[in-house]
Amino acid sequence: MTGEFFTIEERLAQIARVAEDKCQPFFQRTDEIARYNTEKVMAAFARQRVSEAHFVGSTGYGYGDRGREVLDAVFAQIVGAEDALVRHNFVSGTHALSVTLFGVLRMGDTLLSATGRPYDTMEEVIGLRGEGNGSLKDFGIHYKQVDLDEKGKVNLRGIEAACKDVKMVYIQRSRGYSLRPSISVSEIAKIAKTVHQANPDAVVMVDNCYGEFVEEKEPTDVGADLIVGSLIKNPGGGIAKTGGYIAGRQDLVAQCAYRLTCIGMGKEVGCTLAQSREMFMGLFFAPTVVASAVKTSLFATSLFQELGYEVFPSLKEPRTDIITAIKLGTPENLIAFCQGIQQGSPVDSFVMPEPWDMPGYASQVIMAAGTFTSGASIELSADAPLRPPYAVWLQGGLTYPSGRLGVLLAAQNMLKNL
Repeated sequence: MTGEFFTIEERLAQIARVAEDKCQPFFQRTDEIARYNTEKVMAAFARQRVSEAHFVGSTGYGYGDRGREVLDAVFAQIVGAEDALVRHNFVSGTHALSVTLFGVLRMGDTLLSATGRPYDTMEEVIGLRGEGNGSLKDFGIHYKQVDLDEKGKVNLRGIEAACKDVKMVYIQRSRGYSLRPSISVSEIAKIAKTVHQANPDAVVMVDNCYGEFVEEKEPTDVGADLIVGSLIKNPGGGIAKTGGYIAGRQDLVAQCAYRLTCIGMGKEVGCTLAQSREMFMGLFFAPTVVASAVKTSLFATSLFQELGYEVFPSLKEPRTDIITAIKLGTPENLIAFCQGIQQGSPVDSFVMPEPWDMPGYASQVIMAAGTFTSGASIELSADAPLRPPYAVWLQGGLTYPSGRLGVLLAAQNMLKNL
């Protein structure tokens, strides 16, 4: 079928119509969640009396930056936390996670991962890979993990037994480069309850990347002590140019702030330059942008199920983050899919992504991301390590129509290579 602007084979267009029809009940639920979360954001903006004066950036030390202080308060209210540290100078989600770990843990402490082996970029931070680079392991902090069960579910009994002598329990909400389910807020609540009953002194920390605003509650609403994430993912709404956040218990956020800036200074310093307006505005847009990303994910799931591929989660499974993993089976399919996503991007659509040795990853990785903000995975993007089962992880979509088109072009590019 030749459209006015893009050419999609008629067979694929017909399958896409069937796939989209099957998405409609799930789209409706996504819109309901977006409305709820938008009202929650609006209530926080109103209660904290956000005004134009809070958009003015500071320089130098940033003393008395009211915009910075109010943004922290707004974010904390939205996620049900005592305090928050929302800063443009977090360079990535991994950086915010690293600051949290080094801010709270001390020599001799033990970190327990409750959701199996963490994402690739965290391995060197913890010390699972690399030597002598200043990892947690190098600083005398111990590590152990409780693997998920054979169905990819949380092992509560194993966590209960393992957490009794640890300082922190780490939960990775999204699936990372695995095919296990993402962890829902209700499951996080069960983990937090189990840990706090077995070890009241343990800190429950959640890597919340890709999960913000997908559900009506956040982990800090249900017992997590800390949540951490990136502003070029969900909570930046596609507008924040950079940054990240840490939110949770006030005493723990203060420790993290000392690690980010300087002991004795913490949250009281740190100029905002010209970033405040974009961080406020991105947070305002985040619920509806996340809804567009979830719809894009749902459509991709439905379409590739119709095409006969195994997809995680399936269409009927509840969404707890914005990611869809598709088992494509061959490196050729994987590369073709990513190149199709790139062709459906608003920026650098002419670029042909290829696998490369990306810093922080154990395998060659291919990434497709024609984004307005470099590396922003709330914008339509796809990435994968080149290793069996040659699955791709798709996320983002600032608008559903543009996300839908990108997914169709990915499928079209694969069909051309068959």
